[in-house]
Amino acid sequence: MKRIITVLLNIVLLFCVFGCTTGKEDEMENRWKDYVPRQNYELNSVHAVNGRQGICTDGEYYWVSGSTTLTKYDKEWNVVLENRDPFKGYELEVNHIGDIDVYQDELYLGVEYFMDGVGSNIQVAVYDKDTLELKRVFPFKEETGQLECSGIAVDYDSATVYMTSWVDDESSSYLYTYDLHTGEYKGRIHMQPYPQWLQGIAYYDGCLYVTCDDGNADDEDPDHMYRISINENGISARVTLEKTFDDVIRQGEIEGLSFDRKNGQFLLLYNRGARIVLGMPKGFYEGYSEEIHEVFVYDMK
Repeated sequence: MKRIITVLLNIVLLFCVFGCTTGKEDEMENRWKDYVPRQNYELNSVHAVNGRQGICTDGEYYWVSGSTTLTKYDKEWNVVLENRDPFKGYELEVNHIGDIDVYQDELYLGVEYFMDGVGSNIQVAVYDKDTLELKRVFPFKEETGQLECSGIAVDYDSATVYMTSWVDDESSSYLYTYDLHTGEYKGRIHMQPYPQWLQGIAYYDGCLYVTCDDGNADDEDPDHMYRISINENGISARVTLEKTFDDVIRQGEIEGLSFDRKNGQFLLLYNRGARIVLGMPKGFYEGYSEEIHEVFVYDMK
């Protein structure tokens, strides 16, 4: 009888140990499994553009950011205006623009000095959307813990500017917020669970959306977009998988995003052809002699 009891106890113990371990691993592997997308995204068209970083629209025009350029397009994707010297007027040295956003008559840019995966001199910069000239810069506080700026979004409902960080560090698990009107730092919001390698951010219909370079172009593994719902406490947010981009021309590097509220469309900037090392192009894949930048336009159902 004692032997039977001992055997049963050992079986129970083994079940608890391996059962709990397996459950934890399954939970980590399936952290995005329970997602329910808010929209159905149907690919409408693809347009080659000059910039590799960000995209935004007011429904009438499109603006695209390169690392060191700003370009304005009309509704037919013709170039209207281009600024090839966008860093004129800065007091701190900067060399990189990330994803961008537009609100009323102004463009909002996350600007920094970026080299081999490290960012510094991070700033929220505001440009005139018609002239593409710098108007003002928000004061940045290094004590926020933000180490890089890959994207920026304007939430006009709460008068908040959000910034993302791309680096593979704990700092990239937060969204950093500023007051839209005063430029004052408001605090940071912890994403749970947090996605990695954030590239762009946009606000739409009460939620934030981020694009992440979390695929692997070498293996044709696609990148993703996640939906972020800020909790009532204002210091944390739930993150849900929104879309897997397995419908692009070739897997590469995902970048900025924007929602066209007037026309019911979603825009995604995607790069292909270049090998990316520490966030910077380093050579090309077979069949490419240059990097190609394209905006994928989706109809939202």
